[in-house]
Amino acid sequence: MKIYGATDVGIVRTSNQDAFKNTVLAENSVLSVVCDGMGGANAGNVASKMATEIITDFVIKSYSPNLTAVSVENMLRTAISSANLEIFSSSNKVEEYKGMGTTVVAALVHGGVAYIAHVGDSRAYLLKKDGITQITRDHSVIQDLIESGHLTLEEARNHPKKNVITRAVGTLEDIIVDFDELQIGDGVLLLCTDGLSNMLSDEEIQQIFSENNLEDTAELLIKSANEKLSNDNVTVTLISQ
Repeated sequence: MKIYGATDVGIVRTSNQDAFKNTVLAENSVLSVVCDGMGGANAGNVASKMATEIITDFVIKSYSPNLTAVSVENMLRTAISSANLEIFSSSNKVEEYKGMGTTVVAALVHGGVAYIAHVGDSRAYLLKKDGITQITRDHSVIQDLIESGHLTLEEARNHPKKNVITRAVGTLEDIIVDFDELQIGDGVLLLCTDGLSNMLSDEEIQQIFSENNLEDTAELLIKSANEKLSNDNVTVTLISQ
């Protein structure tokens, strides 16, 4: 298996509130965790770093190649819930961390199957030479407006509330974690923060992927987002068989 990741502060912000962690669990098993923190001062940085480390450590301690699909789902949900409680607790104990939180998209790929758990608007896509599919559903105000028929996809791209999320890790004591499972086959799993998905269309992401090798794709996706004057941090990880 191959796994690549990259993050960039972008061209506007002075600090990077994104965080990611890629881990090889076994010969044919990898874990990737991507987070986009939020909160004043350095609180977003703290939340995203805490989440990546807590989730990764939990999975490393719990993982076995013999886990069933149901066990993997429970493990990822519990890992994110553990991160939620620790971030929420820190937020209430430390004044400068008050209100901090983070999105999370975490994927464990084993034997050609991707198990994906997420909270917020960081996304997972499946990339293939003949097309791109968004796997996760954004937990955001904009997504709700699209699904209710109040906004078109085109209108949503420049909407003033496009960065407002409805669910985050660490902001409440309890968290709802969404889960997806799919075969990746000869495709590539892409995890990213909204610094990428807000700037590049699905077609643009697909074109960069189809014209470049895996390692170059991560860097070129970030470069392309920055060239469009992204006002956010940008993080990308890619996993293939």
